[in-house]
Amino acid sequence: MSYPAAPALPVGYSFHAGYPDVPQYLHLRAASGLSAKTTSQAAAIATGSWYGCYITYDAPNESPLPIGMGRIIGDGGWYFHIADMAVHPDHQRKGLGDVILKELLRQIHHESPADGKPYITLFADKPGRKLYYKNGFVDSAPGQLGMALKS
Repeated sequence: MSYPAAPALPVGYSFHAGYPDVPQYLHLRAASGLSAKTTSQAAAIATGSWYGCYITYDAPNESPLPIGMGRIIGDGGWYFHIADMAVHPDHQRKGLGDVILKELLRQIHHESPADGKPYITLFADKPGRKLYYKNGFVDSAPGQLGMALKS
């Protein structure tokens, strides 16, 4: 199955395959309202993920800073879970989350085996649901219901 390439980024932004470094990952999670993680949890994303990408903002006279990210956890065969979808609030409403999500989906459809349909899941916080619906995701309940182990 072919999946279209992500839309072009606005001027001043750059796309990268991979993951932000640990301090930047932790900062971006916190700034975008995702739950806090420890340094050791963040250090595991690069080795524990199937694919990841991020977007930097290339401000004049400054080092590029990661302002958006997403990754896929999966087996590479049929099961893929999209995680860590985040865009810094100062850079939201510019289509950056859509670029990240489309690239994650393109990778799944391009790199997974062609002889079966991938199963793609995610947990959607309320602010991200519009983006996910726009990209073909549907609520899985009542047939399925996402669950998490209470800690």
